[in-house]
Amino acid sequence: MCKMDTMNIAIPEGLKEFVQVRVHSGGYSSASEYVRELIRLDQRQSARDALESELLRGLASRPPEKMTARDWAEIRSAVPKRGSLRKRR
Repeated sequence: MCKMDTMNIAIPEGLKEFVQVRVHSGGYSSASEYVRELIRLDQRQSARDALESELLRGLASRPPEKMTARDWAEIRSAVPKRGSLRKRR
């Protein structure tokens, strides 16, 4: 298990009440657990945003090309190989 550090934050009463409601209704054991989950969600969203940005950059890097039957065949043959690589991890 990783070492936990403490971080104190100040929030208005209204936000504190909201967090307490979310803790009790959301099945969290504490406000800390709830905040950690919010941070994890933000990390995942940040990773998705970065991926989307890279995909858009790639799409803009050159004009689109029409997919050929050969292109689709190569993709179909590569998919099972990738799946077997994932299973080994």
